[in-house]
Amino acid sequence: MRVRATAVLGITTALLTQPACSPGTDTDRAATTAPHSSVQHQDNDNSENTPLSSAALETQLLTQQDLGNGYVHAPGTSTDHDDVAVVGCPALDALGGEAATGGSLDFPRQAKTGFTYDASSGSALSEDLYSDTADALSAGTSRIFDAMTGCPTYEVLVGGTAINVSTRELAAPRLGDEQWSQLMTFTAGGRDTVLKQTAIREDQVLLVLSGSPALVDLHLSKALAKVTAAR
Repeated sequence: MRVRATAVLGITTALLTQPACSPGTDTDRAATTAPHSSVQHQDNDNSENTPLSSAALETQLLTQQDLGNGYVHAPGTSTDHDDVAVVGCPALDALGGEAATGGSLDFPRQAKTGFTYDASSGSALSEDLYSDTADALSAGTSRIFDAMTGCPTYEVLVGGTAINVSTRELAAPRLGDEQWSQLMTFTAGGRDTVLKQTAIREDQVLLVLSGSPALVDLHLSKALAKVTAAR
């Protein structure tokens, strides 16, 4: 499966325009949690492994009503760019880094949404849902997470802007059939932005939450519950 190497750049670009995190915040505490990621492979005996349509996935996305007060829907980011390059991470470069500041995993059936929370805090949350066969989701997601966490540091060039990236694997919560999680620190213009990304596969649906670590942790179970309730 071809994967866009800039899978998290859309939300990162937004975060980098907001105030840097200060010591003692939820972001810093999240960065000191479990030292590595956890990918739990379980047998999938679900006979109904037919991928869902993008329209069906749309109905399973979180809404402002699901999240509560203080959240504002953020418009999507275009992926039509050809000026993104990855430097210092051959594994990511080998994936064929398609230039996209709102890129996503390249599964054909997908839906996405994003929110900002409390404008003064600079917090954001993005949700992506994908559907394919369980095997395809597992292989494709493992490939991109392994590539990203396999390079502790690398650089992303977006047009004329250089963003230094450091990655750290985290222990993923034991939810769904498979789990992946990572903490990423983006440095640009003298500012550091910390982003957490957690992915959960449940049968033929992949849920990815990205954004401020505290918000990802807070809403992960709620997002997964909405996906499973639609079955």
